[in-house]
Amino acid sequence: MTTAPRPRFSVRAGLTEAPEHDGSFENVPEHLLLPLQEWVAYALDNEALVDDYDEDGAERTICLRLRIPTVDEPHRGGSKCHRALITAVGPRLLDVIDAVLAYLAEHGVHDQASIRPLTDTLNEAGSAYRVTEAGDGLEERVTPAVRNAVRQTVADAEDAPATGSAGNHLAAAWQAAYGRSPDAVRAYSESIKAVESAAHAAIQPNNAKATLGTMLGELKNVHSRPGAFNSLTCEHRPSGRDALKLFNENFTAREVVGR
Repeated sequence: MTTAPRPRFSVRAGLTEAPEHDGSFENVPEHLLLPLQEWVAYALDNEALVDDYDEDGAERTICLRLRIPTVDEPHRGGSKCHRALITAVGPRLLDVIDAVLAYLAEHGVHDQASIRPLTDTLNEAGSAYRVTEAGDGLEERVTPAVRNAVRQTVADAEDAPATGSAGNHLAAAWQAAYGRSPDAVRAYSESIKAVESAAHAAIQPNNAKATLGTMLGELKNVHSRPGAFNSLTCEHRPSGRDALKLFNENFTAREVVGR
């Protein structure tokens, strides 16, 4: 069995509606701006980056690499490079974080005490980005091509009556995987339900209780039913053998994960 992410209290109390979009968030949303700026300031204070002969060396190097202009404002305190980095916003802030991680890695600084708070912040806030496995930069949780393909698939499924509630299940799977309170098991389960829903109309349209298991028998005879998949909205429809293999794999997964 899977559990849905805990709804906010205001939603449970009927005071507000659940947010239409709750992750993943691209760029730097408002709720992530200050936490990420604070992490940059924290990371730049790492003793391993301090050079007794050039205390601003690391910050100046990062500014130069990113082509970030600096302004001398001595009344504000701190070095001009430090101020430029910790006040970055939007895509530039993401560039700064990526460059700081890379600089730390280049100098052999693998400080999990610095990296872990950033990892936790990005995860809890539903960011579209994460720290790489090597800890030397940022990466997208999902490549743009995959993200765009999922969005288009959801939109196509919602516009095609023959796919049933596949679009809703796909959207739920995406939210469970990359939204607030990630739930990998629920994401996988919803993905399987999307396959089941999309195939229902094409394989057993008259069986209101059709499941992957009941449809498996139908697929074994699909080679004798030309055009059996014509109603599926796929650019490249599977052959009978490929479809049978796909359903066998998903049926096994459903049995393991549970409904």
